[in-house]
Amino acid sequence: MALKHAPDLTKQPPRSTRVRLGGYALLPRVLDKGRATINGKNGEYKYNCPHDQRFLSYVGINAEALKKRLAAGKGDAEILKWIEKNAKHKHNPVEIKAWSDYLEQRVPQDNESRGYFCDILSKVAPKRDDIGTWFELLDLDDYASFGGKP
Repeated sequence: MALKHAPDLTKQPPRSTRVRLGGYALLPRVLDKGRATINGKNGEYKYNCPHDQRFLSYVGINAEALKKRLAAGKGDAEILKWIEKNAKHKHNPVEIKAWSDYLEQRVPQDNESRGYFCDILSKVAPKRDDIGTWFELLDLDDYASFGGKP
């Protein structure tokens, strides 16, 4: 079933990890990737990747259950209500803000992650030495992937 308002991630990136819905960083991006995957228009983007799993784990929502809600054509506001109702881990707005703020500043924390991070950065923008967080890297990669000059 094709969704009417799903993004075509072969032509544009999903929303930035920094965009928030209900205070949650990552959530709009997860929804874009889920909808695009349902439509077969996810391109290089993977639904339920480790970044998506970070959000899903924080709220306690199953990736396939969320995808099923997306396939029903639910909009962002309806999905947020569903998450708030069905989340195994309930969080208040202060906790959500703290978690989202933390994610915006998150850097690779072990040698394997640092290697992966540096590998992507060296391919996308080898001369950039100002990129340190995962969110910065993802924004830069999205920009460069669709013709931007890093």
